[in-house]
Amino acid sequence: MNLLIFIIVLLVSFIGVRIGAIAFQLTGLEWSLAKFQALSCFTGTGFTTKESELVVSNLQRRKIASILMVLGNAGFVTMIATVVNSLRPVVGKTKISLPFLKDFIPAGLLPWVNLVVIVLLFWLLYKLFTNSSSAQSLTNFLRRFILKKAIIKTVTFEELLITTGGYGVSRITIRPESPILHKTIMESKLRSQDITVLAIVRGHETVPNPSADRTFMLDDELICFGKLENIQHQLSSPEKP
Repeated sequence: MNLLIFIIVLLVSFIGVRIGAIAFQLTGLEWSLAKFQALSCFTGTGFTTKESELVVSNLQRRKIASILMVLGNAGFVTMIATVVNSLRPVVGKTKISLPFLKDFIPAGLLPWVNLVVIVLLFWLLYKLFTNSSSAQSLTNFLRRFILKKAIIKTVTFEELLITTGGYGVSRITIRPESPILHKTIMESKLRSQDITVLAIVRGHETVPNPSADRTFMLDDELICFGKLENIQHQLSSPEKP
């Protein structure tokens, strides 16, 4: 029973960190930074860096961080308790989920068997969630669920740097309502609006200085330079009523 609880808590913890990372990304954080901050909040190992200031300075991100901290503390307490109980000979002998194993494994070895099972489970889950294809599939599924349920208010326009004259560098995300979705850079006529696309981030790939025939796809992140007012007007998705 203890092993079953441990498996469930460990699985929920991995998924919880992934959901937290997606939530941070939807508020405007870059993906690698979002993953780091989610893991940092969940494990309670915060860092006093400029990246952390991006979390504490935003109300929505502070709420996400608070939830991750609470769930992280509860999860670790539960996992520690189940591991300790699994390593107790009496508990291992009386509460093991497969009673017939005691006919083949001496009672004194049951705690060590439990420990091996725990290590293997942790290793398997770690491999599963760090595998690029499976992790990407899970991330896409969770992102679609969060967006469908409108759990997080997404940020489609974020000013990264403001310079004189109203010009600056901004990052926006291509959403289904975006006017440039499925258009090439040339077809979008952004240059005529005094907007230059510096890079396109698609999944884990970054395309710097993209060519004019590059097509904008759903969920692409664009790093643009130009008149901030024009960028917000031309590239931001219209607000839903």
